Amino acid sequence: MCETCGCGDPHMVSVEIQERILSVNDRAAAHNREHFAAHGVLAINLMGSPGSGKTAVLEATARAFAGRCRVAAVAGDLETERDAERLRAAGIPARAITTGSACHLDAAMVHHALHHESLQAARLLFIENVGNLVCPAVYDLGQAFNVVALAVTEGEDKPLKYPVMFRKADLVLVTKTDLLPHLDVDAAVIDDALGRVMPKPAVFHVSARTGDGLARWFEWLEGQLKARGGPDETHAAHGHHH
Repeated sequence: MCETCGCGDPHMVSVEIQERILSVNDRAAAHNREHFAAHGVLAINLMGSPGSGKTAVLEATARAFAGRCRVAAVAGDLETERDAERLRAAGIPARAITTGSACHLDAAMVHHALHHESLQAARLLFIENVGNLVCPAVYDLGQAFNVVALAVTEGEDKPLKYPVMFRKADLVLVTKTDLLPHLDVDAAVIDDALGRVMPKPAVFHVSARTGDGLARWFEWLEGQLKARGGPDETHAAHGHHH
């Protein structure tokens, strides 16, 4: 539980203060959204538990889009720059946001990161949120889509236990499917649970290790890029202004 949002706990932060925090965040998110729209940027808020495979999916995505589309990322964690370092090693310009005690990114943090020149030529921007199945879902960052990574190792019942996260998801990537033969987990049960909580169930089963299922994910991204001018369209680097 973090002290900045109270994670919905009125004993931690009063409802009135929480609503005020969210209204300030929503204004910053609207600013980010205008910036992304003006520059034809597809911004994806990638959420999921710690260890759900978010960074591995982005590494595979970077390899697939190399030379076709400028990809960049913002990686949020409480401490360390390890995820950002992994993404940079995979060829993605990445900025780390260390939140200290906050269990989510907020729109102002993302706005601040957008000022860094390494992110300003991106057409496809991934915002890798702090590993958490609760708080990140509450905060709008200005993204076009919410994508949630759910590893098969997390079990079959996570969508039912954490419905807010999956209710707000536009797409769920069921990750680490290469491990299914070694687990007492039924992927169909995971799909059924997602179908119960997602307004419009959209689910891809993927393995970043073997590459299985990733083609559908890449096609989905390409379709969204085309709606914003096409993955190969070049944009001059634009400065980000307040």
